[in-house]
Amino acid sequence: MDVQVGDKLIMKKNHPCGCNEFWVRRVGMDFKIECAGCGHLVMVPRAKVEKNIKKILREESQDHEY
Repeated sequence: MDVQVGDKLIMKKNHPCGCNEFWVRRVGMDFKIECAGCGHLVMVPRAKVEKNIKKILREESQDHEY
């Protein structure tokens, strides 16, 4: 699964604050994700995150020539 830093993940399960959206802050064997609702940072094993992803929202980078 292609998850990159800066992506917003919509998860199947909610965080205890009630939000199910998380920002990806670090990718590797573990993911560091930040809750979009309360800002809590969580380190989660890659397999657990990939199993619980419902949707990936990615901002398309805009390349500008100056």
